[in-house]
Amino acid sequence: MQLQDILYSQGFGIRRVCSGLVQQGWVQVYEDGAAEPVQVTDSTQEYEPEGLRFRVQGVDWEYHEKGYALLYKPAGTECSQKPSAHPSIYTLLPAPLRQRPNKGAVQGLQAVGRLDQDTTGFLLLSDDGQFIHRMSSPKKHVPKVYRVTTKHPVTQTMVDKLLAGVVLDDDPKPVKAAACEIVEECVLDLTLTEGKYHQVKRMLAAVSNRVEGLHRWKIGSLALPEDMKPGEWRWLSAQDLEKLR
Repeated sequence: MQLQDILYSQGFGIRRVCSGLVQQGWVQVYEDGAAEPVQVTDSTQEYEPEGLRFRVQGVDWEYHEKGYALLYKPAGTECSQKPSAHPSIYTLLPAPLRQRPNKGAVQGLQAVGRLDQDTTGFLLLSDDGQFIHRMSSPKKHVPKVYRVTTKHPVTQTMVDKLLAGVVLDDDPKPVKAAACEIVEECVLDLTLTEGKYHQVKRMLAAVSNRVEGLHRWKIGSLALPEDMKPGEWRWLSAQDLEKLR
């Protein structure tokens, strides 16, 4: 694949812009596993894209045919391209992730499901439609673990009710927690395999408690890395994707 096409596929702009980046000396390529990148000025030079590493305007990148990333969502952000009251989570991503071309769909990586504006933690992003569907579909039963801080102490009776199923105001069918564990007096870990609107808050309200803080820290068997800080993002590795499955 030509270098300008590789850059285009990775979200660095239209082909004319990508060609200009190369010709103006802003692109370097790590060739044959070299420790340092080599300057390239021919935008039509061809490379095997899989596993290719390159540097654009001083920042190192690696080729990804499909993008899979995680974001540590901070509080006070909205999972929307057109936020209403708070900054969008997409403003936390570098331009190439927001601009990756996608045929017949919105450009860039998209959030897999949504977290409320005041909810923090593990948010998946991808431009792979099948992956997004698989991870967000209630029929796939992908477990998501939430650390819930409550207003009132959590009792075993509350836990038993959450596991047995509670009725929410818009559906007569009880909604069950896949798992529920008391962590501290006013903290519990709640595992869900579906994602209804404000589900955690409504489930806690159904057992006469109230959510004061909500943090998603695990999806599938992949936990949010302990060294990540709110607002940070990183690519998912093949091992990470396996844990999500």
